[in-house]
This record gives sequence, structure tokens and C-alpha cells, in this order.
Amino acid sequence: MLFKRAEFFILFLIFITNVPAQQNQINYSLEKYFLPNGLEVILQEDKSDPIVAVAVQYHVGSTREEAGKTGIVHLLEGLMSKQSQHVGPNEFLQKIQNAGGTLNGGSGNDGTIYFSVIPQNYLEMALWLESDRMGYVLSTITQEALDNQKLIIQNEIKQKIQNQPYSYTNYIIGKLLYSNDHPYSRPATGYLSDLSKVSLREVHDFFKKWYGPNNSTLVISGNFDKEQTKKWIEKYFAEIPSSAPVDTLKPRLVTLSEYKRAYFEDNFAKVPELNLIFPTVNRFHKDSYALTILSQILAGSMKSPLIKTVIQESKLAPSVSANQNSLELAGTFEITVRTLPDKKLSDVEKSILEGFKRFEKEGFSDEDLQKIKAKLEISFYNRIAGVLGRSAQLAGYNEFAGSPDFMSQDLENTLSVTREDVMRVYDTYINNKKYVLTSFVPKGKPNLAADNSFLYPIIVDSLTPASETKNTDSVKFVVEKIPSSFDRTKEPPAGSEVKSILPPVWDASLSNGIRIFGIEHNELPLLEFTLTLKGGMLAEDINKPGVSNLLAGVIMEGTKNKTSSELSAQIEKIGSTIRVFSGDESIVFQASCLANKFEETYKLIEEIIFEPRWDSTQFQILKLKINDLINRNRTNPQIAAESVLNKKIFGGNNPLGLSNLGTIESIASITLDDLRNYYNNYFSPNLATITVVGNLQKDYVINTLKSLELKWQPRLINIPGPITSSLPDSGKIFLIDSPGAKQSEIRIGSIGLSYNEPDFFKATIVNYNLGGSFNSLLNKTLRDEKRLTNGVRTIFNGGSSFGTFLLSTTVPLEATTESVKLIREEINKYRNGISSEDLNSTKEVFKKINLRRFESIGALREMLNAIANYNLPLDYIKQQELVLQNLTVEEHKLVASKYLLPDKMFYVIVGDAAVLSEQLKQIGLGNPIIVDTNGNEITK
Repeated sequence: MLFKRAEFFILFLIFITNVPAQQNQINYSLEKYFLPNGLEVILQEDKSDPIVAVAVQYHVGSTREEAGKTGIVHLLEGLMSKQSQHVGPNEFLQKIQNAGGTLNGGSGNDGTIYFSVIPQNYLEMALWLESDRMGYVLSTITQEALDNQKLIIQNEIKQKIQNQPYSYTNYIIGKLLYSNDHPYSRPATGYLSDLSKVSLREVHDFFKKWYGPNNSTLVISGNFDKEQTKKWIEKYFAEIPSSAPVDTLKPRLVTLSEYKRAYFEDNFAKVPELNLIFPTVNRFHKDSYALTILSQILAGSMKSPLIKTVIQESKLAPSVSANQNSLELAGTFEITVRTLPDKKLSDVEKSILEGFKRFEKEGFSDEDLQKIKAKLEISFYNRIAGVLGRSAQLAGYNEFAGSPDFMSQDLENTLSVTREDVMRVYDTYINNKKYVLTSFVPKGKPNLAADNSFLYPIIVDSLTPASETKNTDSVKFVVEKIPSSFDRTKEPPAGSEVKSILPPVWDASLSNGIRIFGIEHNELPLLEFTLTLKGGMLAEDINKPGVSNLLAGVIMEGTKNKTSSELSAQIEKIGSTIRVFSGDESIVFQASCLANKFEETYKLIEEIIFEPRWDSTQFQILKLKINDLINRNRTNPQIAAESVLNKKIFGGNNPLGLSNLGTIESIASITLDDLRNYYNNYFSPNLATITVVGNLQKDYVINTLKSLELKWQPRLINIPGPITSSLPDSGKIFLIDSPGAKQSEIRIGSIGLSYNEPDFFKATIVNYNLGGSFNSLLNKTLRDEKRLTNGVRTIFNGGSSFGTFLLSTTVPLEATTESVKLIREEINKYRNGISSEDLNSTKEVFKKINLRRFESIGALREMLNAIANYNLPLDYIKQQELVLQNLTVEEHKLVASKYLLPDKMFYVIVGDAAVLSEQLKQIGLGNPIIVDTNGNEITK
């Protein structure tokens, strides 16, 4: 039986003090207690924002399933999300979204979790929902509901596994590494063939055994009244009966007595992939921390041995990763390399083993160890930064480590790893140890697989239709209502209205014209910094797309006095992260760090900007990586559909219609001089804005940035505007052939509104009911009523000088034509307007969303970036609230009818042309035009 602490009431504090400055101390006050039915409750107060998170962690995953009866956990995850006895179909998400909150959940090998974040005045409603999910869901799991959920899972597996490259990797690894009776030998989603045979009674019995309150933890984190919350928890959860005592699962570590080598010809993969897997230890085992650090030493930086042997010297791949993956019962140390085209995986394996030898010879320094610890420490802080992440972490610590206060021990275990620990785990688990090797190669290229590998046979799993499944046990099984001591049909009312409180924004200007925007945020010892330069794709030569993206990459490959490896080492030494990336309208320098490392981090950014190295070797390596990414994107149906749609919306002669990666041809033609010319022309302070969020005061930040006034003098520069795009005279369908595809990717779109246009925010409000929420009109029709998809999403995207309307969904191949017809019909209906009741409901949701919109440092940084990039007033959120408040039904209809024009949109579909070519003619937009992944028409 799982050991529980004997105390009924525990009060403790978590202190995280392994950082240099007092400002880096985190103090979380936690209270833990038990209900008589065994439910463990953890309360963590955080009064900084008017929001609260609720998380329920069930200690049940696929490890609890029996052989031949797999897939029940994944099945129940979906069924428990649909409805319960007192909560109607799809109302879990609907009620949370209507409250301005967010809701999600998931299941895996070891556990199942549900979590939500809501405004604090909706906490009672959230507890009512979660208690109904825990205690009153079985009365809604009928034979019909079970059969429907099985079909949903089948479609999900088709989309995410049977129609994606490298998706059988974990399946094959599990089969080779673990014995047949080990739970990890089976996929967490189970087998469709098993699911076909699972009876209604078996699903009910499984739930009753594993989903009781005594096998669960409830966490409340955020702004709440503690005494009132305890009363609500007692009311809603205490009467739920316990399940039978639950046995503790003991670790089942594995060892290999021989090498196991297999390959698989992947229908969708275009480049080979190699995986080396070493069996290691379970989650929270002391050695798991040293193994995590070892993975970073081997492949986490430019000076890592595997980076040197696989990428820099052998030039076999654009990247290599190493990772320690610890689960409840066992763990693995995994090395993954997805190569450049047509590289033989035996060469990759040899290069990895050479990297091991180099590690043994060269070792690592104490400085290397401290850099990795600093990186992992910041990652730890980020995981607990918001109430959502914090509640999930506390629930996981309680169920899988025995107590929520393991949070502090978890970090301490990482920070206390020694050099000796790292070398010991290398010798214990990696050095000269047997491993599993998998080779995934493109169809028809088995010669690229690693030597001495056997072809692994995979039989595509399928679901037997319910009409063909005979189960007399389920026929006799009666689903009954579950009694309660009070009327649970009455949804708890919301508490007193809570108003959003935006943090104060400060702004300043340097003498060279740079505007700075900041927010002081003192909850965590973190800081995020962004410097944005206008330009990006719009500043490029149309004949050489990809220059700004290449520049963003090259500028991070060293400085005048630092090689690429030395720069990377310096960044890692202070535990910071610095990224440079390009977009349609800008190049962005973005950093995150401990607040007391801001000055050092900023000095490195300054050095990167003003003293680029222009390393020709790194430039050529980067070009190879980008070419590889371009080739991979062509084979990704989602990316291919979006790329072609973008090209059709803007046109092939418009920079915005091209990928910022460029093309194979343009990358070949770009030189370092092209990058220097862009740098010389567009790196100017009058094009720059800076945003800073974190635990630092305004004066300190400005004084730190003052050096830019002397180093960066402004010049008169104009960024070219985008080429004007317009709506086509009529809609057109473009079909990208994907022979044998089981699913179709559908992307629909048109030119839209720029962010600064007066109607843009109104269009965002209009979009919410159409496809901007999970309970939108399109989702209700295509997902809930017709069951054609797992979801439809629509959005108005806006830049400073352009905008688009976009729709995306994935449907079974046979439902493609019907889905497109329905989408057109529903958008046309929506253009006729909505009711005042629906509009008022939307307004309420938008008001409530702002309560949780700016909790995290990242969200605050994005708000500041919007102010900086679009020249918005500091209180633009309040101004948007006024627009929301004053929007009328007539204005809503006007905006919808003006900007939602389905007969003048482009329709891009990736699917099997042999099946779809004739069918798509029925839509009424003419014959589909068959194009390649670049959008070029294919003529027969």
C-alpha cells in the first residue's frame, strides 16, 4: 500500500536558497492535510494575481493495465473530459472557458492529471467540476459513450502515429528494451486491438479500482481564502468513497545482456534517424540527477564531445541530443541523431562511440559542471513560475515522491551532484554497456540502417467496429446514477467580481532614439529581456530570401574575441539563455537569466551585436542545417499546407509569401557579404526597441543600458513596406498529393487586418465564437455533432503592416470534402450575425481572460513587445476593454461580413490526390489545382 504520512495536518515552508543573492530566495508556504476518504489536499497561497489553479493528480497510468487489456487509461482520460453525472457533454471545458479560465489534462505511463486556472471568484465552480469528475463520472460511461470514445482514439492514433514520421520510435524501443511482462513494453496509448475487446464492465471496474480519492492528490495554488476553500473541499470531495487500498509499484529496472539492433523503413521519413538507448534508473533516484547532468555534458553545448564528433567533424547531422528519461519504474539514457540526407547510420554510431572515448579522455571542468547546474536551476524556477505549473509540480511530487516538500529536495539533488557522481554514473550505465539501437530510414533505403540490424515488423493496429464486437457481459451491465448527499445539479455561483490589475509599465528613451519599456516583477529571481530590430523578411532582397534568418544564426556563432564555443561557454557559465531569431518584420535578441546576472547577460548581447565574428566555417555549417530543415519541412504535411497557403495569400513575388528559411536555391546563393550588407543597412538604434521584465528596478536597468548611447549612433533608415495583397475574385482549392495518407490537412485563409487597424481587435472578438475557442461554432459542428475532427481553429493574425485570417484542422481522408463544405456553410451563416446573448457571453469571457493573461514573466514580456512593436499606448489593454464593452451586435455582424469571405479564400489540402481530386470538385470552387510543396502547379 502507498505509504501516507500519519499526520492529519502538516504546515511547512519551502526555501530555495542555493543562489548568490538574497533576492533569489523563494518562500512558498504549503499546507497539507487528508480527508477521511484518503484524498490528500495541498494548499499553496499566492496573492500576487487574482487567479487560482486546481490540479488533481491520479496515481494511475498505463503501468496499471493488464496485458491484453491495454488502452483503458487513455480511454478514460477522454471519457472523464467529456461529461459527468451533473456536468453535461463538453461542459467541463465550456464552463471553465466561459469563466475566462483554461483547462487541460493528460495521461501517460505513470499518472493521469487534470488541471485548470480560473479567476479566483470561480474556485468553487472548479472544485465542483473536479469532484464530479472524480466521484460521478461512471454514470455517464455508457456503451454508446464507450464506443464513441474508441472511434475518437482510433482517429487520434491515425493522425499522430500512423500518419507521422518517426512515430513508431518509442514503440520499437519499448519492445526491444523491456520484457513482454514489463508495463513499459506497451505503448501508453495501448493497442487498438485490445481496446476493441474491452467491455463496459471492465472500464467501470478499472475506474473503481484506481481513480479513488485515496489514490489522488488535490492541489490548490494561487489567490484564495483558505478557510472557505477547506469548507468547499469538504463539501464536494468528502462524500466520495475510497477505493480499495492501492499497492505501491516498485521500480523494475532492466539490464541488457546483449545488444539489440533493429531498423524500420518509415513511409514518411525523409532522412535517417538513429537512437541509442541505455537502461538506467527510475524517477527521483539519486543517480538520475547525475545522469541528467551527464546528458548535458555529452551533447548540451558547442564544446560537448558528441557535438564535436557527430556535427563539427563528421558533418553527419545538424543536431544531436542526449537525455535522461526517468519514469516511475525505470529510466533510459537516450541519444538521438536525425541525420543529413542519405547518411549511413553506422557512421553515426561510430561517431557517437568516438564521442564517448573523447569524453573519457578529456573529461570536463568544474566550470562546465557549474554552468549546467545554473541552466538546470533556471529551468526549475521556470517550471514553478506560474500557479498552473506549480500546482502540477506539487501534485506530482506528492504522488510520486511522497510529499510536496520534495520540491526543494529535487533542486538540491541537482545542485549537489559532484564530478565523481557524473563519472560514476557514466561508468555504471554507459561505458562499455549494452544498448538498444534503432534505425529509422526512408522507405526503400534499408542500406542506410546501422549494420547488423534486423527489420522490425510493425502491423498497423486497427479497431474492430463495435457492431462486430460481441460482449454479452456489457449487454447485461446496467449503468446507474450515483447518489449524493446534496443537489449537485446546481452549479455554484461565482463570487464577487474580480477586476484585472495590470502591473505598472515604465518607459524611457535613450538619447540615440531607443525606447525602453519595463515591468518590475518580484515573484521570482528571474528576468527576461528583448531587443527588437525592425526589418526581417521585409528588408530582404526578394531574390534572396533567408538572409535575415541566416544572419540571426551566424551572429550567435561567436564574436570578434570569442569563438562560437567560447561564446556558448560564457553564456552557460552565468546560467543564461540568449536567442536570436528573425521573423516577417524584425530580428529579435531575446534573453532570460537570473536577475542578478542581468548585467553580465546584457554585456554579452552587446558584444554579439557590435562585434560579430562572421565565421565562414560556422556560416557553411548553418547553411547545411537550414537546407536540411527546408527539406524536412517539405515532407511535413502541416508545414507544407501552411507554407503553400501563405504563398497563395501574399503571392510569390511578395517577401511575406516566402518562408523566412529561404529556399534551397536562395541559401546556395547567399554569401557572408549579403549578411554584412543587411547588418550594415538595418542594424541601427532608430529601428530598435527594448523590453525588460523581472526582479530589477527601472533606474538600474536604464543605467545598465546607457552604454548603447555611445556605441550605437542612429541613421536615417526606412524599412520597405510589404507589397500590397488583395483578395482573389473567387476561392480556389490547391491540393498537395500525399499518396496513401490516412488524414487530410486542411488550411484555409485570406488576407486580413494589420494589428494597428481599428477593426483588428473587434475581429479578434468576432473570431472567438467562430473558431477561437474549444466551444466555438466550428468545433461544435465538425467535432461534437459530425465527429469529423479533434478540433478546428481560426485566428486573425496581425503584424504592423499586414494581416491574415487562417483556419486549420485535420480530418480523416474520407471526410475531407464534407468537412470543407461544412466549414464554408458555417462561416457564411456566421456572417449573418450572432445574438445579443452570445455577444454578451463573449464579452464576459474576454473580461475574465485578462485576469490570468499576465501572470507569468513571459506573458508580461509579450505585452510589452506589443506596446513596443505596434507603438501602442501603455494602457492599451484598458482601451481594448472599452472597445469590448462598447461593441454592438450590429458592429459584430459588420466586421464578420466584411472580413470573413469564404468564397474569396484559398483552400489548401494535403491528402491523397487519387481519392480527393474528383471529390473536391463537389465543393463549388472549381477543379482543385494540384501543386507541389512549393505551391507550383503540377501539370500532367
